[in-house]
Amino acid sequence: MARNLPWVLLIVVVSCLVSTLEASDGDSDPLYKSCVDQCQKTGCVGDTCFQHCKFSADGKAIDGPWYMQEPLYLRWKQWDCQSDCEYECMMTREEERKRNGERPTKYFGKWPLKHVYGIQEPVSVAFSALDLAMQFQGWVSYFILVYYKLPLQPNRKTYYEYNGLVHIYAIIVMNSLFWSSICHSRDVELTVRLDYSSATVLAGFSLILAILRSFSIQDQSVKIMVTAPILAVVGTHILYLNCYNLDEGMIL
Repeated sequence: MARNLPWVLLIVVVSCLVSTLEASDGDSDPLYKSCVDQCQKTGCVGDTCFQHCKFSADGKAIDGPWYMQEPLYLRWKQWDCQSDCEYECMMTREEERKRNGERPTKYFGKWPLKHVYGIQEPVSVAFSALDLAMQFQGWVSYFILVYYKLPLQPNRKTYYEYNGLVHIYAIIVMNSLFWSSICHSRDVELTVRLDYSSATVLAGFSLILAILRSFSIQDQSVKIMVTAPILAVVGTHILYLNCYNLDEGMIL
């Protein structure tokens, strides 16, 4: 382990020196901002008008009766006047950019994608769901292999010393993919926080497992020395994202 310590330190130092990526700001376009402001006042973008703009942010009717409000099963995605206006103005602005021969740009750190049945990123949702299914199938196959096909110790434990960590890793991966699917479907504040927090946990645990496996660390005290600082960084980062600043640019 002592011989490998310099390499571990080198990896950590290089990781700290990697610069963060900044998302481009198509939403700062004056034409886009003007379109959104006008839409929120009139409730329309061109010939397209929105029922949501007849209600305040808390869901109370402004100029319409209560029965015109959408039912709860349709409101879970939290589409409101602002989000509808932002989406329609984004698509309108991108059509103008396309006619002018300009390249697409990002809005709020994301590429302009067309919604399908209210789902923001249908392709991403599909791939995340398929990835989740494959991860679950792989986890079940691993479970069957180590407990039913390979020999076990007399106490019914496996000979593979990292078996418990592999199970934890599989659960963390599936949890991350689940929230990724939900967030790609509709990125409200709650789903974004759960998605980013789950991804942070996955990145931290992946690093822990990679170090333990790569250097065949068996000693319990050394495992704690490797794990504790990484868990501290992961926990601090999650607290920062959820309690101080949900910085999407830093995450990207």
